[in-house]
Amino acid sequence: QLQLVESGGGLVQPGGSLRLSCAASGLTLENYAIGWFRQAPGKEREVVSCISSSADSTNYARTVQGRFTISRDNAKNAVYLRMNSLKPEDTAIYYCAAFQNRYVCLDPWRLTSWGQGTQVTVSS
Repeated sequence: QLQLVESGGGLVQPGGSLRLSCAASGLTLENYAIGWFRQAPGKEREVVSCISSSADSTNYARTVQGRFTISRDNAKNAVYLRMNSLKPEDTAIYYCAAFQNRYVCLDPWRLTSWGQGTQVTVSS
């Protein structure tokens, strides 16, 4: 099974920032759209953001628009999620996944299985 590895989570106070990283081994990410997702306790997994293979298109969930920024460095085979102005409701396990097309992060096209994710906790 192909999996990506998430890192960079932690405990942060409301209003703080974190940068998550998504890395791959054995898979060249530059050919795929990459999405960040999150799952809070007792809730279903939801999409947070998606970036196209060449980074010419990005989109965000309305709940994070203006606070989160997705980016990618294809030379480093990595994708990032910069999270600013964090709120307690951002608390969740964050996951990344690759999709078998260049623009869309929808489950029918998901290439990689879900990994362990990285825990983000926003609390004072």
